[in-house]
Amino acid sequence: MSPVRLNPRKLLLSKWTAVAPQHKEKHFIVTRLVEPADPAAPLEEIELEAVHSRRSRIMPWRELCDETRWRQGWL
Repeated sequence: MSPVRLNPRKLLLSKWTAVAPQHKEKHFIVTRLVEPADPAAPLEEIELEAVHSRRSRIMPWRELCDETRWRQGWL
């Protein structure tokens, strides 16, 4: 299987499944792209919200490329 390639600008509202769910949080949605302070800087972070608990966290978007932790879509 080839590595996941993502365009960070197209992640908004994308759906993700945690490979190893914690606290009954398996399904997630990207609710915000965290814009860098410098408009010329590349996008580095996103806000990911758990569908079950509505708990959200800020994380580097590149973590979603790790197939041992995340799968694209709700599986």
